Amino acid sequence: MKENVLDVLMFLFENYLYDEPEEAPDRDSLEENLHQAGFTTTEIEKAFNWLDGLAQQRHQPDLFQDNHRPVRVYVDAETARLDTECRDFLMYLENIGILDAQRRELVLDRVLALETDEIILEDVKWVVLMVLFNQPGQEANFAWMEDLMFDTEQEYRH
Repeated sequence: MKENVLDVLMFLFENYLYDEPEEAPDRDSLEENLHQAGFTTTEIEKAFNWLDGLAQQRHQPDLFQDNHRPVRVYVDAETARLDTECRDFLMYLENIGILDAQRRELVLDRVLALETDEIILEDVKWVVLMVLFNQPGQEANFAWMEDLMFDTEQEYRH
């Protein structure tokens, strides 16, 4: 099976995190279930590290003023991994208020932490969904993003 960290994260999100069960499974049982699903130890560990990085940033103080919308200039290393379509999509989410500058940076941090050379728009959408799910007070934005993820006919403009 050829999988990557995002495949493991999507499996965890769809099967364990999204439904928010009353009693969350512990890390060992999650790891066992992931092995049974066919994921490798290396990819499972990378996924847990990715989730730990996301959890560490859950309650970060707001770094940007609400009345200021800083322009994001991407460095060469970022543009090499995020094509124009991905960057345009992030700008679109900012323009319509789904992402603020703080959460955009968190999304970029988590996208680049995937450790994959090729990042496609679908990957970015999943990361945005996971980041919004993890952020307090982002329920409405998460719901909007969830609708976007599963509505194949919706187009975005920025």
